[in-house]
Amino acid sequence: MSPTKYVYDFSEGNASMKPLLGGKGANLAEMTGLGIPVPPGFTVTTAACVYYSTHGEYPAGLKEEIEEHLRGLEKLTGKTLGDPKNPLLLSVRSGAVFSMPGMMDTVL
Repeated sequence: MSPTKYVYDFSEGNASMKPLLGGKGANLAEMTGLGIPVPPGFTVTTAACVYYSTHGEYPAGLKEEIEEHLRGLEKLTGKTLGDPKNPLLLSVRSGAVFSMPGMMDTVL
């Protein structure tokens, strides 16, 4: 049995994956698939959130998956997270089961 995948690049998903990627993640994946200009990125799945809610800790391998996807963004953009001269800039978006505009922070 293969381990659960908790992180998906936008290019790996589509609108039908809303239960796994959440609304924002599925929509970003769908737009990417349609060729609409979307900055490269990735989504941490709802399965990771459910695991955390159930067990009070992150699932094994999540940190490594996120690091792998960050390295992919660095390679794709030629920028490095934490580099003061050529920083990789990120937007971290929250999500919930129900849409609640303005209720959760966005970190830029």
